[in-house]
Amino acid sequence: MGEPATVGSSWLPGPPPPVYACTLSPELVAKAREELQEKPEWRLRDAQALRDMIIKEQPDLQTRLDDAFLLRFLRARKFDYDRALRLLLNYHAGRTAWPEVFRGLRPSAVKHVLDAGFLTVLPRPDPDGRYILCLRPGRWKAEHYPFVDNVRAVYLTLEKLVQAEATQVNGVVVLADYSGVGVSQASDPGPFLAKKVVAVLQDGFPVRIKAVHVVNEPRIFKGIFALIKPFLKEKMAQRYTLHSSDLRSLHRQIPPSVLPEEYGGVATADARSWSDLLMDSEDDLAAEFCRPPEEEEAPEEDRRQFRGPRSQLYSCY
Repeated sequence: MGEPATVGSSWLPGPPPPVYACTLSPELVAKAREELQEKPEWRLRDAQALRDMIIKEQPDLQTRLDDAFLLRFLRARKFDYDRALRLLLNYHAGRTAWPEVFRGLRPSAVKHVLDAGFLTVLPRPDPDGRYILCLRPGRWKAEHYPFVDNVRAVYLTLEKLVQAEATQVNGVVVLADYSGVGVSQASDPGPFLAKKVVAVLQDGFPVRIKAVHVVNEPRIFKGIFALIKPFLKEKMAQRYTLHSSDLRSLHRQIPPSVLPEEYGGVATADARSWSDLLMDSEDDLAAEFCRPPEEEEAPEEDRRQFRGPRSQLYSCY
């Protein structure tokens, strides 16, 4: 379960096929059953139940309705229909409320963030099968581009990761390296922006963030965290671990076998590999975020087409 998936030349699974087919290994099926209350024999019926709720309660919501998409939200909320629907509504509300993040969102629009080294995804998951999103806030310079571009890059990265059903079940881990973070970087995302970031990623995105490991944090990090913590749910706040420069502490949580040398590991972390993978997903991700404005006002028939196929449920029997 800890081995990276391989699809073509990529170490990350691609987007799901148009007709849903479960890609989980037997081990992950068992894990989903135990941790997420996902029953394989009810999976498509659960997706249909959520779809029916959306159609009945939110008939004007512009959203995908295919099984693969809806399962992201069901898994993120342990197949609680009401909570999954609330998450879906928050997911779309975030796009409306924060247009500077979501307007024209596509990988090529954040290439400068990736080139700066602000983020990457380590190529090997941890022993629990969780991919590690590595953030380096010290690489961001306010005079080069606005902070909101970092949010755009993180969001697209999570969108790519969560396409894989294994990620939906295993979740992700965040490794935040605060080397080089100064007062200017710490003060730019004020409390209002911090609240919006947390709202979008904590309450409006179908991903399970299982742990956040912070290394090389400066003294001013307490001030940074003080901005964020009031908006974190208690369960999420407890998943933060501050390691300072103690790599042995980090290695007790993430083994050196999946970490790059700069964190005392033996793996390679080529930031360009993740950038290339996102760029290769340009058309796929742009289709999610770059619908022309006129589609928002499209006739009902066209909107129904955008909402996508109903289900593979009845064709399975």
